[in-house]
Amino acid sequence: MPAEQLPKGRATRERIVGRALELAGERGLDGVTIGDLAADLELSKSGLYAHFKSKERLQLDVLDAAAADFTARVFVPALREPRGLPRLEAILERWLVWLRVNASKNGCIFIAGAMEWDDREGPIRDALVRWFEELRQGLVKAIGLAIEAGHFRSDIDADQLASELHSIALKYHLDQRLMRSPRALPRARTAFQRLIDAARGAAPKRR
Repeated sequence: MPAEQLPKGRATRERIVGRALELAGERGLDGVTIGDLAADLELSKSGLYAHFKSKERLQLDVLDAAAADFTARVFVPALREPRGLPRLEAILERWLVWLRVNASKNGCIFIAGAMEWDDREGPIRDALVRWFEELRQGLVKAIGLAIEAGHFRSDIDADQLASELHSIALKYHLDQRLMRSPRALPRARTAFQRLIDAARGAAPKRR
């Protein structure tokens, strides 16, 4: 539903979360404060606090918004592709696009959050762990469908392949955002293709 058609309270809440997501990319999740948001959006602190009750609730809503955006831009469109390799390839390509778009803005909040919260406990870390686990499961499922469709060898370890695909995406984000390498995208695509070609080929001979 367009923002102008939302109830006023919900529209305001979504506006706050959207701006908080932008700021989190610049400052990290912990760098987003209700005071800064209130000043930035020209809202009262008490009014903004009424929407979230705590900084932690705001942070969780920001992660939820980012997760919903990822699902809508990566997995949902890929589901229109035939099961198996076409769907997996669509996921991988749209994942790179999502990372590229976010890198050109403020970076991937999940990767940044993982660095920020990897040695801390609490609901924020739990939410990040849950998102990465759901991503892993989505990749494993897509790989499993490719195996069922005969596009990949039957001896492929879906979980291992998902881990290797994820490592390429992480390296792509590093090359794109920190190194600003013009070769980041073609290298990531080449690496993805090599893994896919290996999964489609003959099983390696045992020594």
